[in-house]
Amino acid sequence: MFTELAQGLRRNVSMHIAVVLTLFVSLTLVGLGLLLNQQADKAADQWGSQLQITVWLCKDDDDNPRCTSEVTDAQKEAIAEAVEENPEAESHYFETKEEAFEKIKELLGPERFEGPNPAATVDDMPQSVWITLKDPNEFEGVTSAVQGLPGVSSIRDAREVLQPIYGSITALKYGAWGTAAFLVLAALLLVANTIRLAALARRREIGIMRLVGASTLYIALPFLLEAIVTAVVGVALAAGALGAFMYFGIHERAATGLTFMPWIGLPEYTSTLAAIAVLGPVLTLLPTLLLTRKYLKV
Repeated sequence: MFTELAQGLRRNVSMHIAVVLTLFVSLTLVGLGLLLNQQADKAADQWGSQLQITVWLCKDDDDNPRCTSEVTDAQKEAIAEAVEENPEAESHYFETKEEAFEKIKELLGPERFEGPNPAATVDDMPQSVWITLKDPNEFEGVTSAVQGLPGVSSIRDAREVLQPIYGSITALKYGAWGTAAFLVLAALLLVANTIRLAALARRREIGIMRLVGASTLYIALPFLLEAIVTAVVGVALAAGALGAFMYFGIHERAATGLTFMPWIGLPEYTSTLAAIAVLGPVLTLLPTLLLTRKYLKV
């Protein structure tokens, strides 16, 4: 069986190289799309989406002279009621001091908040209300509804700042996925053509194997092994390219130059690697299984 595999790889070496390179590029683009999608989600978790505004609540030693003390539960209930009654708001949720502190630790590094002189403590963090709008262009009503309420310190509308960032990430994500879709189609056609050429080159051997009673699975197994080999090589190359992008593009450049933004890391890379590790064999094995039933019937 392994002899048949080696012979099959040698007979169509140029086609296999074409399949590997097409898989490599398409899987890399799919992986980039997944990484960018996770980057957008990570940024949205930290700063909010383009449909969100943030209402900072009063805390002790607040810079706003209207805030004389920490926001009370009654004031928070009044703010929540005003948001719920506003037709521009779709939903909202409160963020506690502890949750805000965990966010800032994740963004700036936990080491800066440890020891005898930490950069900030839990008590320094303000509570907030994150409001999701029904329409990103209709926000003045909900802003004016909560602006003057007791317990409200300030309102942050970072949509104008974040919109170009999210727009660029979204454009890159869909561009990578769109290009990957065309290359996936090219990979499927290349796999089909490789199987056809391999079956025609070995038609006499296949006929003899049929005459001596070989099963379809036994005859098709070398083709399936070839598909697995090309998939493994393509996935390995894509994993290396994505790893290089994570290290040189994200870790060495973006994460050090734009420290205000939370960046993807090893967990996101691992989940993306798992996705392309499944997609790669599917793109080669699925057409192989389908087409061997046609081309091996001699």
